[in-house]
Amino acid sequence: MTKNFPSITPEDAAQWVGLSLIPGLGAQGLRALLSTFGTPEQIYAAPFTGLRKVVGEPVAQRIAAGLDLASIHPVLQWLEQPGNYLITLADATYPKPLLEISDPPPLLYAKGKIELLNLPALAVVGSRNATLQGEKNAEAFSQELSNHGYCIVSGLALGIDGAAHRGGLKGQASTIAVLGTGLDIVYPARHRQLAHEISERGLLISEFPLGTPSMGQNFPRRNRIISGLSQGCLVVEAHLQSGSLITARLAAEQGREVFAIPGSIHSPVAKGCHLLIKQGAKLVESIQDILEELGIVVARAEEATFAQSDESLLGHMGYDPVGIDELVARSGLTSENLSAMLLMLELEGKVACLPGGRYQRIS
Repeated sequence: MTKNFPSITPEDAAQWVGLSLIPGLGAQGLRALLSTFGTPEQIYAAPFTGLRKVVGEPVAQRIAAGLDLASIHPVLQWLEQPGNYLITLADATYPKPLLEISDPPPLLYAKGKIELLNLPALAVVGSRNATLQGEKNAEAFSQELSNHGYCIVSGLALGIDGAAHRGGLKGQASTIAVLGTGLDIVYPARHRQLAHEISERGLLISEFPLGTPSMGQNFPRRNRIISGLSQGCLVVEAHLQSGSLITARLAAEQGREVFAIPGSIHSPVAKGCHLLIKQGAKLVESIQDILEELGIVVARAEEATFAQSDESLLGHMGYDPVGIDELVARSGLTSENLSAMLLMLELEGKVACLPGGRYQRIS
């Protein structure tokens, strides 16, 4: 564990996991037991009659029977592996934003850099059947937000989610993926490599026990965690029946900001965003729209300097495709500053990103 996240003892972990695996108990029941008895140890020590006052008889009987060591053992083995963690409601380092929502998960399985839970976060979500431009927008906005200190939170789905995670990884504040399966299962399978990269340089989390497969009802449920961890939720593309609208609704109910990028009136994946804007979501055309709503204002002098630098960079680019290394040599800028400026120019429609990491000025 890092110094900010003290380790949980194997005994405590066994009791937390044991309770979470009891069929029929659920998060609400576990929170009720904790509120009544205090700790998992005290719950297991409680008399059957006392348990029966809080939960149903079948659940009370399972608790009274004690720990199911066979079911707990694989989790304890998993926790022994580097980079794997269990975070419970009793931890001082449990994500504070999640404590603000009505249904916080009693425990979270985590893999990767759990210190990212201390960073300000922004959810970026959207359609699984996204357009190419939608994915580019999601990645570009996420990278820039990450460079402004916001960890990007999304759900590892195809389309916009994947693009958001890739953008977050490119930025300074990285990304958190909230899974609808156990952490030992990657869904969709096409994101296996992306999940590996997130476990190395970002964070994977799930409230679901190890071994939990992909089940439809779990994905809407995990959306409350995506929005709950975040200060706001940006919807890039969404159909009217999209799960992203569920995340946006949950964000609004949790008191978070909701942002939406508009699109063509003829595009099905724009209709969900247009509905959100009609309902009061902030219309987003640039990164500044989000930062201003979150209270971050770029100084005017800094804006003017960037504008002058942008014109100078466009002059260095010419109109032929050019790579980063060549632009560094031409402009004298660092690769970090150059990447940030190119991202802004791309968002403004002045530069196009080409395959192979090259860029081209748009006439």
